[in-house]
Amino acid sequence: MNKLSSMINQMASNPRLMFLLDGFGALLSVLLLGVVLVKLESTIGMPTQTLYVLAGIAGVFAGYSFFCAFRIKKNWRPFLKIIALANLSYCLLTFSFLLYHQAHVTTIGLIYFLVEIVIIVALALFEFKVAVVSNN
Repeated sequence: MNKLSSMINQMASNPRLMFLLDGFGALLSVLLLGVVLVKLESTIGMPTQTLYVLAGIAGVFAGYSFFCAFRIKKNWRPFLKIIALANLSYCLLTFSFLLYHQAHVTTIGLIYFLVEIVIIVALALFEFKVAVVSNN
């Protein structure tokens, strides 16, 4: 737990790293959802249009995070809370799509999306912790 506290304090002292981590993670989602999984639609069972919607949202999140990383110098905490909340909302939307398309989503697709949700929820919770750590 001490290592986690150390990581939180390190990110709070350099919030640009937190926004960059979020931005690059969102770009990875764009690549996986909008390029790789589209080609594997029959293997994962999630419709192409749904994948493009999720990729588009991830692209907006990436743009937001990179903007924050390079433009927000002071009072960054509310901006980090916004992306954390957006990430949690994205996870709810993804889970909703899984339920809506459950008849077609394959086991591999289900595993991919559940792993993505777990990773993003963990990131969002970490972002909230960084945002509320004592002001520096």
